[in-house]
Amino acid sequence: MAKFLYRVGRFAFEKRKLVVVLWLGIMAALVAGAASAPTPPPDTFSIPGTESQQAFDLLAERFPGTKSDGAEARIVFVAPDGQQIGSDANKAAVEKIVSEVAGGTQVKGVLDPFQTGAVSKNGTTAYATVSYNVTSDQLTDASHDALTNAIDAGKGSGVTVEVGGSALQPKPEMGGATEAIGIAIAAIVLMITFGAFAAAGLPLVTALIGIGVGIAAIVTIGMSTTTTTLAMMLGLAVGIDYALFIVSRYRTERAEGYSAQEAAGRAVGTAGSAVVFAGLTVVIALAGLAVVGIPMLTKMGLAAAGTVAVAVTIALTLLPALLGFFQNAVMPKAFRRVLPIAGQASGNGLNATEIPDEKPGMATRWARFVVRRPVAVLLIGLVGMGVLALPMTSLELGMPGDEAQPTSTTQRRAYDALAAGFGPGFNGPLMIAIDVKGVADPKGAVDQAVKTLTATKGVVEVSPAMFNQAGDAAMLNVIPASGPSSTDTKDLVHDLRGEAAALKTATGATVLVTGATAMNIDVSQKMSDALLPYLAVVVGLAILLLMLVFRSIAVPIKAALGFLLSVGAAFGVIVAVFQWGWLAGLIGVHQTGPVMSMMPIFLIGVVFGLAMDYEVFLVTRMREAYAHGESAKDAIVTGFRHSGRVVVAAAAIMIAVFSGFIGGGEAMIKMMGLGLAAAVFFDAFIVRMTLVPAVLALLGDKAWWLPRWLAKILPNVDVEGESLNRKPIAEPERELESARA
Repeated sequence: MAKFLYRVGRFAFEKRKLVVVLWLGIMAALVAGAASAPTPPPDTFSIPGTESQQAFDLLAERFPGTKSDGAEARIVFVAPDGQQIGSDANKAAVEKIVSEVAGGTQVKGVLDPFQTGAVSKNGTTAYATVSYNVTSDQLTDASHDALTNAIDAGKGSGVTVEVGGSALQPKPEMGGATEAIGIAIAAIVLMITFGAFAAAGLPLVTALIGIGVGIAAIVTIGMSTTTTTLAMMLGLAVGIDYALFIVSRYRTERAEGYSAQEAAGRAVGTAGSAVVFAGLTVVIALAGLAVVGIPMLTKMGLAAAGTVAVAVTIALTLLPALLGFFQNAVMPKAFRRVLPIAGQASGNGLNATEIPDEKPGMATRWARFVVRRPVAVLLIGLVGMGVLALPMTSLELGMPGDEAQPTSTTQRRAYDALAAGFGPGFNGPLMIAIDVKGVADPKGAVDQAVKTLTATKGVVEVSPAMFNQAGDAAMLNVIPASGPSSTDTKDLVHDLRGEAAALKTATGATVLVTGATAMNIDVSQKMSDALLPYLAVVVGLAILLLMLVFRSIAVPIKAALGFLLSVGAAFGVIVAVFQWGWLAGLIGVHQTGPVMSMMPIFLIGVVFGLAMDYEVFLVTRMREAYAHGESAKDAIVTGFRHSGRVVVAAAAIMIAVFSGFIGGGEAMIKMMGLGLAAAVFFDAFIVRMTLVPAVLALLGDKAWWLPRWLAKILPNVDVEGESLNRKPIAEPERELESARA
């Protein structure tokens, strides 16, 4: 592989104008295709194989127009102090507001509180349920304005009006200002790392081009823009990382005396090989999201995997082409000052001995410290990571709703007003679908189901059943005594489903529990069930891949175990902040509760890819030094000398980018930002920069042991570029002229 990529790098460098034009042409064509592509159908959130989805499918079939993902709003009315909501003036105000909202073109129906009896026992609070025939993403500004106008109208009449539900649910924003801040921080870190404007700019330029190509391709093939969230975040992350490592290797090769074209070829052949395998681990982690079995999650994973593949391809082709235009500009100032003298002295490429020597950097000194004291460093690191991971034992998964919103939002105030007037369970009603097709006495079967549901512990109220026109299905609502994110509600859902079997035997009717609350419970359960299979698939495939890269048994296993430590510590931080409330106020978390059920899968997938990036780039240089004859401990120091500073820079960029999301208004975005930033910090600085060299120092030569029978089976991919060492430093005269350009 090293030879092939070496030729790719030299070709791209030599034909740089052609390569740049081709990439710009590809991007222009994809952008044009995206602009002319028809609007993709809206994403529908479904969870195949769950009772909630089965019930929604039944309702959609028997009650046309019922959608599991249709937007819904709940308008809560609270009378002024000392008044009843049913007084003539207040009732008139409520009915006027309900009438105005019901006139919206996207409104499917509105349940008037005075007609449905949705008035609290003390008479101070009422609520109206508004259902829409579109998803929350498709609601127009007019529909949103109608709800916000209802709040203003209530203020004018003296009635307090608050609105909750999915209709006003803000869309998670992970681009815009946050991305711009991340790019700005990345530029600063790159400037500090490289000390050259061109060297800092190339990784940013190639990463942005990669994002542009990837996102345009996603839209062109008809995938919705909601699938691009993860693709954009990871495209920026790995795009900068991959270019950063190749530019760093190019500078190293130039400093060792190679001409610009040869250095570009060698950089792509060595660091580029590491980029390929690091990219493959990320693609495996993202494509592995299909294991969960949620179509939307699968689409997001595949879209992000495609963007990562684009980032790898750009790093291997476009980056060396751009290096051809900035051959010396990417080098340090000290190198550029001695360039004319060195070129004249050698007459045959540059003489590395005439370039000022660098003092051992902090990464080198740290590596020597760890190699001298591996046992103490390893024990302290393991104990520290274990303590950080302890809160993970209390991890609870769920789907936080309006109760997790800040108290300054109308959604949270509506939630609190409804809980105060009717009880916490009114914020999370359960929908019951009853299939009585083929049952001898459909009405009797439904009546028996209602009696059973009403008698169930934890049920406050059961609404009258509503039959469809054919009379072969019915639906009703069950109000729990506990809130939607409570463990008592989760237990109630399981109890109701347990009673369904007895009802099936007694009456022949099929009773299914669904609704937003039940669906959130099913999503959490599905995520929990998929966690271990996902880990097994991703980690297992990555171990095999890293075995190819390092030709070792111990190194891949160590890499996977280190990743699990990082994820465990990150989960511990998330639980401590978002469940226990430690330091929650500092980042604007207003309500503690369960961790978002999708968070573990996302965190594992993203962090695994980035962790393996750092592992491959750092340990590859160690493997390269060991393969070239250095002792096992000296190879560790050499690896840190060449890659330590760059790995630190890459991790610092990612931590800064992810930390920017902590300032977001949504609890989900805060959670992802904190979790990813913490995981990258733990993995890069504690696991890869501390525990990895300690373990390798203890293992010594055994770290690179591979059974002979396995060595014969595994192909030698030559990531360390050993086959390139036979390449002479001297270059033809025409290449020297190119290097001086």
